[in-house]
Amino acid sequence: MTKILFVCHGNICRSPMAEFIMKDLVKREGLEDRFHIASAATSTEEIGNPVYPQARRKLAEHGIGCAGKTSRQLTAADYGQYDLLVGMDLANMRNMGRICGGDPDGKLHLLLEFAGRSGDVADPWYTRDFEAAWRDIEEGCRGLLDRLEK
Repeated sequence: MTKILFVCHGNICRSPMAEFIMKDLVKREGLEDRFHIASAATSTEEIGNPVYPQARRKLAEHGIGCAGKTSRQLTAADYGQYDLLVGMDLANMRNMGRICGGDPDGKLHLLLEFAGRSGDVADPWYTRDFEAAWRDIEEGCRGLLDRLEK
């Protein structure tokens, strides 16, 4: 079983969107038994809070639910428990490395690497553009699933 942890700053917008988009893609492919997918934050600011309402609405537009998800913080122990830890932007990557004590096993990746491009996933917290975030995240998740299926 491949264990994937998506990570962003607060775990209320981008990383839970990635978690539930990936779960939906895996379900559509009939591969649910091959993956464990979750998400976490690098900060403590939103711990215990649900997915941000606009992120929930964007997922719901695509028939994807996220009921019950609340923010949690990434821990050093997560590094040993997950095969891939996937950040949304370079700041996330720096904080993930700090929290995990580095990346000796090469598990830390930017989501858009899997879309064949560099850069950060659009951050709707600042832009309010949840459609741009959706496009980036879906493209990255599709690329990640394609790579893992090979």
